[in-house]
Amino acid sequence: MSDEGQVAATESGTPQGAVISPLLANIHLHHVFDLWAHQWRRPHARGEVILVRYADDIVAGFEHKADAERFWADMKERMARFALTVHPDKTRLIEFGRFAAANRERRGAGKPETFDFLGFTHICGRTRRGGFLLRRKSRRDRTRAKLRAIKEELRRHRHASIPEQGSWLKRVVVGWYNYHAVPTNIAALSGFHHLVGELWIRALRRRSQTDRTPWAKMRSIIDRWLPTPRILHPWPRARFAVNHPRWEPDALIGPVRFCAGGAQ
Repeated sequence: MSDEGQVAATESGTPQGAVISPLLANIHLHHVFDLWAHQWRRPHARGEVILVRYADDIVAGFEHKADAERFWADMKERMARFALTVHPDKTRLIEFGRFAAANRERRGAGKPETFDFLGFTHICGRTRRGGFLLRRKSRRDRTRAKLRAIKEELRRHRHASIPEQGSWLKRVVVGWYNYHAVPTNIAALSGFHHLVGELWIRALRRRSQTDRTPWAKMRSIIDRWLPTPRILHPWPRARFAVNHPRWEPDALIGPVRFCAGGAQ
């Protein structure tokens, strides 16, 4: 494993970010968490329960706070039996969902908390008619890290031709959209598009101390190569209906008000 530039041998665990880590997490947690969690909710949960796991990232939703607190305690005990722990900073119990804003406002507790999962910050929002809307926004830290990587790559290839740079940047931006272009995230997509364009303009102007390329030409270069941001993915409910055609749209899951998660 590598820690702050120092390489050391290890006989347990897997390196952070290693390709094999998600696969091993799925194999191990299928028994440690998945099967146990589904068995747990039958005798213990009084309300609806939603469980979502991707590798070692977990979000659990509960209709009742007591169920969430009981699950959290039992999950930590279950993990400990297999020499696992939940991440102390990422694991939280929060009030979230369609009733969270009203309940917290009534108690004077402020806006509902947010949580991060799979590259998105999940936010309790509202529709134009005032109904509940789950908003997903690209995580700021992930966006900043991607922009830093783009800036460094542009610096290294500053003197490549504009078509070469543009072709590469187009692939980068399309790849970002393919994952992040989900409903309610258009503002983050537009911001990413704008900042990539700014980085590109700065890199082009630094190729020569006498560069006086007008802004209009710079803008036309960006418009030529960088795709316009737009939502590419449907709402989860519509995507689920396509992937599972035998699913009945009216068989809705009840309200989930509390979330807990973050096994690492």
